[in-house]
Amino acid sequence: MTYEDHAYYKSEIGFIRIEGSQEGLTSVEFDDEKEESADMLCGKPCSTILDCVRQLEEYFSGKRKEFDLDLRFEGTAFQKNVWKTLYDIPYGKTVSYGYIADKIGNSNAARAVGNANSKNRFVIIIPCHRVIGAGGELVGYAKGLYRKEWLLNHEMKFLQE
Repeated sequence: MTYEDHAYYKSEIGFIRIEGSQEGLTSVEFDDEKEESADMLCGKPCSTILDCVRQLEEYFSGKRKEFDLDLRFEGTAFQKNVWKTLYDIPYGKTVSYGYIADKIGNSNAARAVGNANSKNRFVIIIPCHRVIGAGGELVGYAKGLYRKEWLLNHEMKFLQE
């Protein structure tokens, strides 16, 4: 049986396209080109993709605070190091780009950390939305600052539960 390699999840802040195979996910990204009337599930997605849809539903309903998915990373060693560090930022918490740079052992790499964040292919799951400017301002979210603000507010709403 053949499985399609993608599906969509409709969130309150836009469609999310999920791509992957039984071996793992290759991307989970906002898709601003998705037509409202197009199919959400294309064919019969593999269980990995369906599990991601389920976990996103739980996240958006406030029931999930951590993801447990097999991710297939493509990037440089530096980018992968940044993404691993991002994954460890607790739900509802924020840190600065400089903090991430310090955590990876290169305190002068805040700008490079921002660049690695912009290459993150796993929105929400690798929570680059939790990284803010040194002064606490919302900066640098390639998927749209309104989404970053919404995600942070969403997490704060469910943080105490």
